[in-house]
Amino acid sequence: GIIGLGEMMNFPGVINADPKMLAEIAATQNAGKTVGGHYASPDLGPAFHAYAAGGPADDHEGTCEADAIARTRQGMRHMMRLGSAWYDVETQITAVTEKGLDPRNFILCTDDSHSGTLVNDGHMNRVVRHAIDCGCDPLIALQMATINTATHFGLERELGSIAPGRRADLILTSDLKTLPIETVIARGVIVAEAGEIKVDCPHLDWPDDARGTVHLGKHLEAADFEIKAPEGANAVKVKVIGVVENQAPTKALTAELDVQDGLVLCDEANDVCQIALVERHRATGEVVNGFVSGFGYKGRMAMASSVAHDSHHMIVVGTSREDMALAANRLGEVGGGITVWQDGRELALVQLPIAGLMSDSPAVEVAAAAQKMVEAMAACGCTVNNAYMQHSLLALVVIPELRISDLGLVDVTKFELTELFEENK
Repeated sequence: GIIGLGEMMNFPGVINADPKMLAEIAATQNAGKTVGGHYASPDLGPAFHAYAAGGPADDHEGTCEADAIARTRQGMRHMMRLGSAWYDVETQITAVTEKGLDPRNFILCTDDSHSGTLVNDGHMNRVVRHAIDCGCDPLIALQMATINTATHFGLERELGSIAPGRRADLILTSDLKTLPIETVIARGVIVAEAGEIKVDCPHLDWPDDARGTVHLGKHLEAADFEIKAPEGANAVKVKVIGVVENQAPTKALTAELDVQDGLVLCDEANDVCQIALVERHRATGEVVNGFVSGFGYKGRMAMASSVAHDSHHMIVVGTSREDMALAANRLGEVGGGITVWQDGRELALVQLPIAGLMSDSPAVEVAAAAQKMVEAMAACGCTVNNAYMQHSLLALVVIPELRISDLGLVDVTKFELTELFEENK
């Protein structure tokens, strides 16, 4: 069933008492459900206090100890995350281990874990192990992944503890620190043991409408990815989305780029390449172009993904307009996923045919394809940890500082559209 309203991302709307946002929160609270938070601003002053007063009961967007303390002081439960690319537990667990805050007010979570992480490293067991490695008492770490979560969502009479009347969802382990998962029990039935599944898992027969969802409207050409400079300019100053390794927020950077034949060029020496958002839902053929830094790409390449939170248009990053067009068209052909191109040929493809977001293939197969994707990105010069996850968030226009959307660049700190060009010379 429904346990709450997930991730109230429109934090300016809550802060400024937008009637629609407050109505959604009120409806959730009136139904006795939990309002999930998503406060991505670094401002912990009056704006944050207004957000907390607006009703969100938790938040997972903190990245440091001060964030963790501020959220619990405002009466929220703070979620410390370890995803495939977001490493925020180590910087926040000290609020419990050193500052002595009540661990009942903290929850461990993931927030975006891709197939390779799940297959090779685990899910919540990985997060709990990491918290323990960061100095947390094993029983406290387990508490923050079980009973705290169940209590927060009003499910403590069913989940989160081993007691009469509770659902028999259990794991058996021989070591509380390293947490080898030896047996998994769901509703009293052994479903996995010694790494082997013991039951038949139902497989959803996806409807046709869930497939073939990448609608480009036309065959894309290199010209669709051209960025024309102001007339007469030999160089331009542009806004650049700055990727930060292991963090969800970006930096709003600027760069001076050369112009050739009226077109703005990338700057490989300073790690500035192109980014494009390709509209894929309404077949408009629209492409919004900009610049991004931080991936480290070299030579002629492009990477395209139909996973682009939360509107899930297509995001293409590259140093070559020709390869960007090839990558985007390829995803149109296969119905979505992630593809990496170099020098006009495809190095890797992860097919995600369900809404362009998911695969109905076995997780091990998807993880193997994803590993080839990671290797292909590295072959193109990328050294960022789990850079694909960074790629997938570049259009999430509720996390500061600078993002791209189908309407243009978004200055998230001001919650408004902004121009690509700052000045020209």
